[in-house]
Amino acid sequence: MQQQVSSLRKQFQNEFGQVQHSKEVEQLKVKYLGKKGPIQDLMQHLRDAPQDMRPIIGQQINELKEEISRLCEQALQSFSQAELAKRLNEEKIDVTLPGRRRFLGREHPINQVLDEVIQILVEMGFSVQYGPDIDSDYYNYEGLNFPPDHPARDMQDTFYITKDTLLRSHTSNTQLRVMENHKPPIRIIAPGTVYRNETISSRSHVFFHQVEGLYIDKHVSFADLFATMDEFLSKLFHAKVKTRFRPSYFPFVEPGLEVDVACSSCNGKGCRLCKQTGWLEICGAGMVHPEVLKNGGIDPEEYSGYAWGMGIERMAMLRYGIKDIRMFTENDLRFLEQFA
Repeated sequence: MQQQVSSLRKQFQNEFGQVQHSKEVEQLKVKYLGKKGPIQDLMQHLRDAPQDMRPIIGQQINELKEEISRLCEQALQSFSQAELAKRLNEEKIDVTLPGRRRFLGREHPINQVLDEVIQILVEMGFSVQYGPDIDSDYYNYEGLNFPPDHPARDMQDTFYITKDTLLRSHTSNTQLRVMENHKPPIRIIAPGTVYRNETISSRSHVFFHQVEGLYIDKHVSFADLFATMDEFLSKLFHAKVKTRFRPSYFPFVEPGLEVDVACSSCNGKGCRLCKQTGWLEICGAGMVHPEVLKNGGIDPEEYSGYAWGMGIERMAMLRYGIKDIRMFTENDLRFLEQFA
């Protein structure tokens, strides 16, 4: 074993004399002093030596171990200093160069329009309420006068999670929750994302954003709804907007109507976006159905109200003259950078 110790010392010295940089020193240190190295192997076989020779051989092994460790540490320090000096000499920095420009993120155009819509309506006296994206069939349909077999459910292709749980198809699911917890007068808006299993086209998508409006008080009439819509649209578009109100059917309002705005893409002349009509629908609205008021715990003989559901993407398309709703979700920076 004494010969093995002497032979191992010579082997290490030969290899140590050939190292060129700190990485080779590290590798050499691990090779000899590691758990599977020759030094550890000698210690394992020390018990095979004669008992009277064990202290002598053990001391020689420890001396070799300390020698290898000391030489490696000295070499590491020397090589590290030399390599650092070389890097400092080669990696020069020109402090006169201008700094790299950092590009700041911009608010998405949908968020810009949504924030402005909320701000305008809050200034008009509405408070903001939020409803869940995943809701029960009752709050999304049945409580809003959609019986289970009502054909109007076919108007909104729904993403069902279970038989009675779904992704909301409109932000109207907030209406009953507010009625159940607040007494009239109620004057709220409910912004959020809605989901419909529709074919994606230039005019429609499987998810989009709505702002629900609800006003309930004594003696609320259609005139209040018309005045509110005119005032709101004038503030949003910063000009008097040409509007059209058409009778329509929605189970949760009676009577119901749709609000159209003159297409800004073709200035009302007719184009692909407005289907050659010159008008673009922005929301459905009407007087809150008496059955919905009853379901919310409000007496329809004493109170009346109006409600609307407004599409934010449609408002953004009108405002910026965008012809394809898909552009809002494609994340094309060339498109998004225009809305700084």
